[in-house]
Amino acid sequence: MKLNRRDVLIAGAVLAAPATVRAQDFPTRPIRIIVPFPAGGTTDLLARLFAQRLTETMGQSVVVENRGGGGGSIGADVVAKAAPDGYTLLMHNITFPTTTAAMTLAGRPPHDIERDFAPLSLGANVPLVILANPSVPVTDLRGFVAWAKAQSSPPFYGSTGPGSFMNMVGEVLKRDAGIAMEHVPFRGAAPMIQELIAGRVQFGGDQISTCFGHVRAGALKGLATTASKRAKVLPDVPTVREQGFASLELEGWNGFFAPARTPAPIMARLQREIAAAAAQPDFIRRCDEVGAEAVGSDSESFGAMVRAQAAKIRDLVASVQLKPE
Repeated sequence: MKLNRRDVLIAGAVLAAPATVRAQDFPTRPIRIIVPFPAGGTTDLLARLFAQRLTETMGQSVVVENRGGGGGSIGADVVAKAAPDGYTLLMHNITFPTTTAAMTLAGRPPHDIERDFAPLSLGANVPLVILANPSVPVTDLRGFVAWAKAQSSPPFYGSTGPGSFMNMVGEVLKRDAGIAMEHVPFRGAAPMIQELIAGRVQFGGDQISTCFGHVRAGALKGLATTASKRAKVLPDVPTVREQGFASLELEGWNGFFAPARTPAPIMARLQREIAAAAAQPDFIRRCDEVGAEAVGSDSESFGAMVRAQAAKIRDLVASVQLKPE
């Protein structure tokens, strides 16, 4: 039987109808937000703030599931392999392009940011701060470099895992400043900060939300921030650029991704809900309290930012041959 153009259009509409209905009805069951780090870090904290608000507005429970390990790659891989139906989301941060670039360099990439994920929305900007234990007799990053050079044995620096952002910072600093340090990886920011406070590692860093209270209390020293401008909650801590380490200048962020091929109507619904949550005065206030800036961007601008940052990070990772274990 020969079909004319009208028959083809009708058939296409019939086939598309179930997907349209599903998008209109979405969600009909709970949504998971995968956080690829242990509980207690900045990404976990922000994910739970968003989950609480989205549960109130989307008519279904939105739950946070922590899948730590691998510098964030294990949890990200869960989302890359999930059904593209909007029910499994990823909240990640600047470690995402860093770890992925490191694993790609090692010849075993678990996933590709652009191929396997669809950017949803930037959730919040969170400055990154480089830290030292109070026993280190310095006040800034330049002072730390001078101190490290004078040590008879290399100091220890902590990160959230091999191939993570702080691992990259440590290795780039070693190269650019000509110092020696030993890397100590942890499964997340919370245990790394605990060991830094205890003095078992001397140098580290994380998103400012997990540690600015410790800096204010004197339990940690803020040596530098990696953003282009000083952080509001730690105005006395200079930026890396101010101290001559411009190669380390990278903005910190936390954002949402869905699996690639998630239907556009579902993506649009999720992006609207995330942006609306980030615009609520109470949500903004709670982010301010932990040194984060609520954003809630559109998908296009978030994706463009991640791609641009990933390109810079790929060059840095390659330059120091950063590879996960």
